[in-house]
Amino acid sequence: MNQSTAFLKTSLKDISLGSDELSVGNLPLSQIEKLVTSTPFYAYDRQLIINKVSQLISILPPEISLHYAIKANPYPSLVQLMADQVSGFDVASKKEMLLALQTGMPVKNISFAGPGKTFDDIEAAIISGVTLHVESAGEIKKVELAAKQLNIKADIAIRVNPKFELKSSGMKMSGGAKPFGIDEEQVPQVLKGLALEQINLRGFHIFAGSQNLNAEAIISAQQQTFALAQQLVELSTQITKKKIDYLNIGGGFGVPYFVNDKTLDIALIANSLKALITQYKALVDGLELIIELGRYLVAEAGVYVCKVIDKKVSRGTTYLVCDGGLHHHLANSGNFGQVIRKNYPLAIGNKLNSKELEQVNIVGPLCTPLDILADKIVLPKASVDDYVVVFQSGAYGASASPKDFLSQPLLSEVLL
Repeated sequence: MNQSTAFLKTSLKDISLGSDELSVGNLPLSQIEKLVTSTPFYAYDRQLIINKVSQLISILPPEISLHYAIKANPYPSLVQLMADQVSGFDVASKKEMLLALQTGMPVKNISFAGPGKTFDDIEAAIISGVTLHVESAGEIKKVELAAKQLNIKADIAIRVNPKFELKSSGMKMSGGAKPFGIDEEQVPQVLKGLALEQINLRGFHIFAGSQNLNAEAIISAQQQTFALAQQLVELSTQITKKKIDYLNIGGGFGVPYFVNDKTLDIALIANSLKALITQYKALVDGLELIIELGRYLVAEAGVYVCKVIDKKVSRGTTYLVCDGGLHHHLANSGNFGQVIRKNYPLAIGNKLNSKELEQVNIVGPLCTPLDILADKIVLPKASVDDYVVVFQSGAYGASASPKDFLSQPLLSEVLL
């Protein structure tokens, strides 16, 4: 068994390996190619997304509202699908906000985060009625000014940069100096300075990190989040004379990308959350308790598909040269947060069960040595026109990649 097939059978149990040709949404790759005209393309399986969300909701405590972070994958059809599956959206730009609004999601269930919002962004958010996650004292002043000029009271939640960090996190977003949020120790002074005639303080956003496969680390961060939230809520109630109705405790749930990665134990996290909700009953009573996830909900439902356009041997190393690469899938190339590059799970999409194997390097068409799809990977022996499939590609794929780099042709996306 080649290494990618082994990974798929152990980690991606929803992938069918019964046929030689991979299917997504019940369509084989060759038919999807005809549907979208050509490779490369991203294909997202609608039912896998629905299953993932429903399974998660069934195990989380009923007090939790699940929100989708659109930045993980803003493909419009996928976002529209998500509108019927989750309780709300988190957006990171005005464009994402407009996309979220067009799905019909109630504005009170849309939050707008990000450390660099422009005045135009802030005005648009206030006009729309979404909740602004404010990330600095200076940003709050902009919100107050915009609200006064528009004569519309702005809904905000204060994003807090806590002293603790999410250990084992792929991307740490708290603890120490960060561009994200207001330092925990600065929040009391910020609360005292709020212009409450212009601002409605809905609550707090405490987000510590992302892409974490260590349930115990997530549980520890959530325990500290609840403890901090209780302090902040008590303080804000004293100052504003109003109890908040909104607490976003972030997410951080990771997905397995590499050999030896273990699937996150959601049951452990859910049980801990149930205990925390019981322990902090007075805190959570009357407020919306939000977990915000992106990658965890969509990554496993997407594949990136390109074609072998050349095969060559250079001093003993076999190369598969493909029509897609880092300009479409930056994360897979290792240039999106990896310290040491590792291979995503890959397959030869029309030879899933082939027994004839070979070790290859898989590269894209770009004139740069950074354009790597896989390095020293053992796969079924491939030929020109075979499909190379990169799994775990439903998040931070097309929108997170430099699609115009070296002016290569664009790719397609499709939800099936």
